Amino acid sequence: MHNVVISGTGLYTPAQSISNEELVESFNAWAQRFNRDNAAAIERGEVEAAPLSDAAFIEKASGIKSRFVMDKAGILDPQRMKPRLPERGNDEQSILCEMGVAAARQALERAGRTAADVDGVIVACSNLQRPYPAIAIEVQQALGIQGFAFDMNVACSSATFGIQTAANSVQLGQSRAVLVVNPEICTGHLNFRDRDSHFIFGDAATAVLIERADLATSKHQFDIVSTKLLTAFSNNIRNNFGFLNRAAEEGIGARDKLFVQEGRKVFKEVCPMVAELIGQHLAENDLQPSDVKRFWLHQANLSMNHLIVKKLLGREVAEEDAPVILDRYANTSSAGSVIAFHLYQDDLAKGSLGVLSSFGAGYSIGSVVLRKR
Repeated sequence: MHNVVISGTGLYTPAQSISNEELVESFNAWAQRFNRDNAAAIERGEVEAAPLSDAAFIEKASGIKSRFVMDKAGILDPQRMKPRLPERGNDEQSILCEMGVAAARQALERAGRTAADVDGVIVACSNLQRPYPAIAIEVQQALGIQGFAFDMNVACSSATFGIQTAANSVQLGQSRAVLVVNPEICTGHLNFRDRDSHFIFGDAATAVLIERADLATSKHQFDIVSTKLLTAFSNNIRNNFGFLNRAAEEGIGARDKLFVQEGRKVFKEVCPMVAELIGQHLAENDLQPSDVKRFWLHQANLSMNHLIVKKLLGREVAEEDAPVILDRYANTSSAGSVIAFHLYQDDLAKGSLGVLSSFGAGYSIGSVVLRKR
């Protein structure tokens, strides 16, 4: 059995960004045209009028101010309102692979490692652009890594579930090091004509290198003290898109083939579950929430994160307690907590404890207790 560390992290950020104001302008242009075109049916009560959106409300409700995206023009076009990402040939690198490789190279550089030091790749994310061949194997080939690779999906918790899977492999001596890569094009499954959710997601990719502690040489090491996972089935966050859609023509293009959620129910049910799991996880390791210097939480909603940390610490949340990146990245699904970890770790003193936690559809919750070396 080997001790395991996170020795490097990486982040790929798309070049384009959309502000709340830009998003709202596009949405309202579509809504106003929809209401004009359907005025008679709306008056008869046959069609529901499209409500208008508001930039200030978005920020107040979620904490989101902007989001990075892979394609800005397609999303903001009121006639289209979805990213335009042309198909690539089978001999070209896929877009998820391209994003993942960029983040992975940064993680390897930060860890002081090359492809020759890595034995496995796990691509863990919410939405895979194809079922096979695995995106992970494509990333493996692009990086020149010998060993194994596979994809996994636990929605917004994919990164922490991937970290535990990688850590187990390294701890058992099956691998010297494993890359966990999280490419997320969340705008691809977002309904930009849904006022309640059109602002939620952005795009990004992250990567984490997990390796044996006795082999690691990085200046950015964190001991993986412990991991803990939990799942509980819920329909409150759901996406019914899948390969069987073509076998049921009546559902093609339906609203549930994109992201749908019951936001209030998710808030009410998930927050206490996350706080309880993290509290239990710390107690199992003879730790108290007050011992934790930083919580790198899933970046979905600012109020959720504040409530979770307040339940744990019993006080109002300071900025250094739980860093926020969703104001400029929005919700990037599995990448969010890793973005926060990547950007807000270097200031911690040696021996500082932190908790990396992600949570979302499933429901699924992952908790990783880390100690800076």
